[in-house]
Parts: sequence; structure tokens; C-alpha cells
Amino acid sequence: MPGLSRRQFVAQVAALSAAWGLSAELLGQTLSAQGASAGAAPRTGAAIADAAAAAASGPTGSTLVQTVLQGSAGAAKYRTLVAGPGEPYVPRLDVLGRAPNASRVAARRSLLYLGHLSDLHVIDAQSPGRIEPMIEQNHAAWGSAFHPQDPLTVHVTAAMVKGFSDLRVSAVTGAPMGAAIVTGDSADMHSHHELRWYIDILDGKSVLPSSGSSGTFEGVQAWAEATWAYRPNDPAGGDFGDYGFPRLPELLSQAISKPVESVGLPVPWYAVYGNHDTLLLGTFGLSSQLRALAVGGQKAYSVDATASSILEGYAATASPLQRMIDAVGLQLGLRPGFRSVSPDDSRYLFEQRDFMAEHFVTETTPGPVGHGFTQHNLDTGQTWWETELTPGIRAFGLDTCNQVAGPDGAVSDTQFQWLKGELQAAQAEKKLVLIFSHHNSLTLENRAQRPGDTEVLHGAEEFVELLLQYPVVIGWLNGHTHLNQILAHTGAAGRGFWEITTASCIDFPQQQQTVEVVDNRDGTLSLFTTVVDHASPVTPGGSGSYLDLASQSRELAANDWAETPLMRRGSRLDRNTELLVTAPFDLESVSDAALELQHTAERARLLAYEQKASS
Repeated sequence: MPGLSRRQFVAQVAALSAAWGLSAELLGQTLSAQGASAGAAPRTGAAIADAAAAAASGPTGSTLVQTVLQGSAGAAKYRTLVAGPGEPYVPRLDVLGRAPNASRVAARRSLLYLGHLSDLHVIDAQSPGRIEPMIEQNHAAWGSAFHPQDPLTVHVTAAMVKGFSDLRVSAVTGAPMGAAIVTGDSADMHSHHELRWYIDILDGKSVLPSSGSSGTFEGVQAWAEATWAYRPNDPAGGDFGDYGFPRLPELLSQAISKPVESVGLPVPWYAVYGNHDTLLLGTFGLSSQLRALAVGGQKAYSVDATASSILEGYAATASPLQRMIDAVGLQLGLRPGFRSVSPDDSRYLFEQRDFMAEHFVTETTPGPVGHGFTQHNLDTGQTWWETELTPGIRAFGLDTCNQVAGPDGAVSDTQFQWLKGELQAAQAEKKLVLIFSHHNSLTLENRAQRPGDTEVLHGAEEFVELLLQYPVVIGWLNGHTHLNQILAHTGAAGRGFWEITTASCIDFPQQQQTVEVVDNRDGTLSLFTTVVDHASPVTPGGSGSYLDLASQSRELAANDWAETPLMRRGSRLDRNTELLVTAPFDLESVSDAALELQHTAERARLLAYEQKASS
């Protein structure tokens, strides 16, 4: 199929130059150098092979080039990290059910190159609204309440954003990145600071990851009484010290002393709810006691203080009189297990609607304002959305979170019926479909309800069955379990879709991924998944830069003895893969000219991003 005519190409360059404030001459030269010009079809054959070969010397954030692995243990059990070899793509035929056509390599064309982020878990480590001491009661059960790397989450998120920026052109086809999706658990513990920091980092704004007192870290990792915590100034005398965690006396001051300057995502990004964006620790409702504590001047460092004063509101035995006595004692500093900290009204715990509303307080570039949520969502309280990522690919952002209790999720019948109708429309209109949610098919069985609630909650089996009814559904992207995992869901005659779960930014390996939808022009589609490491050195050097602190965070996370960190990397079949599926309709209906229009617009956006970054 022919691409754009000379006249169409010139008109497109003129329009894009005006839209992005670019020189028409520079844009035209850039597009020509990248293989886009009048009459050109999307890159195939030798051009794609050249792009893949170039990846061998490309950014180290790509695991095609280099992986990050645990090294040998030192005198104790603590391990540093080492660089490992890159990993090529592994074809998976679980859905296709037959050997692919070898000629697809020379014929393929990119329909969409997408960034996938999940489980960022941005943390305000100084907030009194955290319940870190609960790990002293049971490290395995309460492990997500505290991590040694908690003060470094803004740095990791910014380093991951830089990783996506470095990989803004596909190593498979040379196509420009078109969009990014964040599949939930962005704010770790409902702090307004956490929500704002995550949005600002993705938008490319400067963030000072500190709250309360400026210049002094006020939190359990700085206090000698919290022997259960990793205290980098002096880890001796506790489990972390015994395990061999290093003494890093400058770490806490480095974490909060200077703003993190994010490069920002280079493409429009979209967001959905995660359970941590919905409930406390992704599990409990928000009590009035906790809301007051979060903005106040007392922070708990013992498990008894946390359980009795912070979590007491969840116990049926907590009388109003007892809660009043607790509150007065806390204000007067009479409750044991607390230390005074600087109060901060900006630490307030956000409501469910606030999560959507804050996504409207954002930069128009990369945009979009609302990041998937619309005015309709704000007006009605509906927490799911749809959007056109390209003229041929429609995305549905779902809210799978249970509003009552528990970390796992389900799909409300209202949402289920809405999605069913929308999938019917997408099938009729011949639109490829991507589904975005926080929970995956292994964690979609939480049917907890309040007394009197009658709405049906659908679990994984019903949800997967629904998606399989519509062959236009080719991928379901999600997170929640903090590991790389790819599952095949198969229907009849080579039909089905791929479920792609990415890891997190809080737990090792601190990886995310890109997903590229490729038309093989032989009646099949491929989804290329590429695992992304954040753009930080393998070994921290102590410089205190945000990239160095992100590297330190990854090393600390790799030494989580209550988990199995290497398990979260997934198998080779869960990382860099080519996932094949039968095309649901004749993709020749997507013309080369239409794809060229799409890719030239995406390349112009990236050029504007690059010019802004260099100015």
C-alpha cells in the first residue's frame, strides 16, 4: 500500500511544525533521516533489522542490552548487584497455536509502541500516616508497610521515567513511542504528597521529596528507638544490621536535601486506580484517627503505638470515649511509642475522587489533561474510561479495586456491562483493543461487600470469558503482583489474547516494560514486550544524584529476605518476548498512509520533547 503523497507529506510537516513550534525544515530533515518521507511505507525488512542491531549499543535501560543480577554475598548475607548479559526476544506461540511465518520479520509494521508503568509506590517516608512498625509484628504479612528504600521512591520513579525517555524509539521497528499507561498503585499510602509527586515526576516537573521540616529527616529510619527498621546511619543492633545492610550515613540527607529534576515522559500518559490508590495499604478503609495523625506532629515508631492508636479505629471494641482519650494523649505527647515531628497540612489523605481530580492538575504536554479521566468521570464518580490511542487501537482503563477491604479486586457489574457494550462496538468498528487494569487474572476474586450492597462483582473467570468473546481484544496490561508475568488466554482457532503483567518500582527488580503492537502482514499480530530497567548505574557510587540514589534503592530492594527477589523477575517467557496472535480482521484496512500520518505526528512530538530537553 502506498504511503503519503508528496503533497500530503509537505502539508503534514507544515501542520506539525506549527503545532509544536518546530522548524519545518528541521522536522522534514528529521523525518527523512528516520525513514519517513513522501510515499514511504512504514519501515520493514532491512530498516527494522538495522534498528534492532542498533539496540545492541543503545541505552543500558533496555534489557536487550544488559540485565541487572544479584552478585555473591559478602561477609553476611547482603548482596550487591552486577551486570548480566542482555536477553533477546523469545517467540511465544501459546495463542497462535502454530509455527509463525518466517517472512514476517521483513514485512512487519508497527501499529503502536507503548510504555507500561505500574506499582510505582511513591512514598512520603516521613508521613505520620504510615504504619511502618507493623513489620515488627510480622515481616512477611506486613512487609509492604516498610522497605529499607522507602525514602528513595521519587528518585526511582524519575530514573524509570528517564529509562522510558531513553527508549522512546522502538528497538524492534524504529517506530516512535506513542503513549504510556500507568496501571495503578502510584501513591503508596494515600498521602496527597505522594499523589502529587508521582504526577509531577511523570510530567517532567521538579520535585523535592521531603515533607514536614525542611532539611531534617524526621522518620523511623533516623531514630535509634526503631531497631526493627533499617537505619542507614547505624544499622547495627537489628535484623537489617545482622543481615549485612551497609552503613550509609549520608543517605537520608541525600534523599531529601535537593529537588529531583525529572526529564518527564515523552508521550501522553494515562492512569487507572490501584488498590493503594483506593484503601490504606491497599487493604483498609481510612479512619478518622489516621486522617488526623497524617497531618499532625506525632509519628509512631513502635508496633504497640501503631496498633493501639492508628489501627484501633478498625477494631469494634474502640469506644468513642477511648478514641477521645487517645487523641488528647497524642496531642499532648503523652502516648508512648511516638516522637514529635513537624506537622504538615499537605500530607492529608486524599479521597477517591481526589485521585481523579489531581490528574487534571497537570501539564498539557505530554498530557492529556485528566490522563484518561474526563469531566464525565468527575461529574458522575465513574472511575473507568476509554480512549483512542491511535485511529485503529482503542483502550479501556478499568477500576478493578474493591472499595471495602482487601488488596485483591473484582469488576463491578455496572462496569462489566459497560465494557461488554463497548467491546461489541469495537468489534463492529474493527478496532484493536487493549485493556488496562491494576489487578490481574490471579487476583481478581475479591467480592467483599458492605451489608446491603447488592451489585454483582465479577471475578477473573467471568472477566476472561468476556474478553475471549471479542477477538479484537489482543492484550490486557496490568500489575499488582510486583512481578513480570505473561499469560496466554486462548479461544478457538488460534484466537485469544495475551495478559501482560509488569513488575514494580518498589520491589526488586524495579522493572517496567514497553509493549509494541506489530502487524506481520501475514494474518498475524505480534506484541513485543521489552523489560526496562531504570536509567541508573548497576552499582551505586555514593554521589547522591537521583540516578545514584535509584541505584542504591534497587540494591537495597534486592536484599529483601522476607521475599524471594529473583522470583519477581519472572522466567524468560515473562520478559523479552514476541507474543503472536491471529489478526481479528484484515489489517490491510489500516493503510500505510494512515500509519505514516500517525508516526510522523509521533516523531514530531518526540522532536519537540528533545528540543525542550536540550534548551
